[in-house]
Amino acid sequence: MPARPVAIDLTRLITRLRHASPTGIDRVDLAYARHVLGEAGREGPRFGLVSTAIGPKILERDAALDIVEAVAAGWVEDVTADDDPVYRALSDTLEAGDTLRRGQGRPKPGRAASWPRRRLQAVTSLRAWRAAGPERLPEGAVYLHTSHLRLDRPGRFDWLYDRRDVRPVFFVHDLIPISHPEYGRPGEAARHAARMETVAHHAAHVLVNSADVGERFTRYTLARGLGAKPLTVAPLGVEPVFSAAGEEPAEVRRPTFLVCGTIEPRKNHLLLLNLWRDLAERLGEATPRLVLVGRRGWEIENVADMLDRCPAIRAHVSEVVGLTTHGLARLMRDATALLMPSFIEGYGLPVVEAAASGLPVVASDIPVHREIAGTFAHFLDPLDGPGWTRAVLALSEPGSRLRAELAGRLADYEAPSWGAHFERVEAALAALPGA
Repeated sequence: MPARPVAIDLTRLITRLRHASPTGIDRVDLAYARHVLGEAGREGPRFGLVSTAIGPKILERDAALDIVEAVAAGWVEDVTADDDPVYRALSDTLEAGDTLRRGQGRPKPGRAASWPRRRLQAVTSLRAWRAAGPERLPEGAVYLHTSHLRLDRPGRFDWLYDRRDVRPVFFVHDLIPISHPEYGRPGEAARHAARMETVAHHAAHVLVNSADVGERFTRYTLARGLGAKPLTVAPLGVEPVFSAAGEEPAEVRRPTFLVCGTIEPRKNHLLLLNLWRDLAERLGEATPRLVLVGRRGWEIENVADMLDRCPAIRAHVSEVVGLTTHGLARLMRDATALLMPSFIEGYGLPVVEAAASGLPVVASDIPVHREIAGTFAHFLDPLDGPGWTRAVLALSEPGSRLRAELAGRLADYEAPSWGAHFERVEAALAALPGA
């Protein structure tokens, strides 16, 4: 049986043409686009789809792949850690016993550097507007949407009512704005509810990154009379660069702990900053280092105040923005442990990236962390400040028994791969009605 046609939504990737570095969702979109449009997708007709105000526009495979690679080329990603200016700045400051301040080491793009990306985005958008409409899609095609972009505008998906032969498949990353609205921007809960309703109304199948997200999505749609949707759980893949094989970690003078992710309330950075201020008062220059990897998000006034105005924090806590994947992988191999005290996550990619790097993990005791890290992480309640303090101190001891134990749990760990991820996805697509 010939492979069925697939159209991958590229709308979000095109919006990212003006950005110099990708987010986690961007990396997922890129992996999907390359899989669908690249060599792995050569067995059947493949297309790119761009959502516009006048309806979806369909790009042929080669034109779509050109756009995808243009986006990837604009991101500062394909370099070694030694060529990453942010990693070099962090490494130099840690070696000197100093801390990295917000934005330090990050290249300033300026108008001259950003202009080519903005021009390419404009040219790409114009190219999409001139493309054929959804009538170009062969009968029975799969429409694959892998981000949440535009789902809060249900009219953008009305074309699916006219093309009922098309099989829409959506990736749901999380329901956090609905289940925990206190951690989001004002109005985000209503917008995310609209997104989930769009998915529920149209999806022939739903992809999720964890069983926890799948259960939450099904409970949500059933509670609102929207019915249950067929689901496939496909854990996100870890890039091979995070493999711990073949590289010895650098000798670190002082214990160094990592926290990865956008600085936002649900990530619980405030607990760690209060912990570090207490450690600084007790230990002085012997205080371990804490490195925050991720940009500042929203509604973090208390966290920002501590980072900007607390001398004890500034002496021992570094902020890193714009680190490449290679730089993050090197940092993980050289650190003491990853700390992940989040109140809620959809998946928790840094946890599995750290495990692939051989880095011990201390994580909050929440369902998704149990799901992805049950065999190797040290779990603590996200509100157990004394417990987190004891763990940090135990991991900081010379010849730490806790660190040796947690590292030992990773000896046979096999991180989820993109290959395994797409095997599950392709199986789900092949089983869709009408295949």
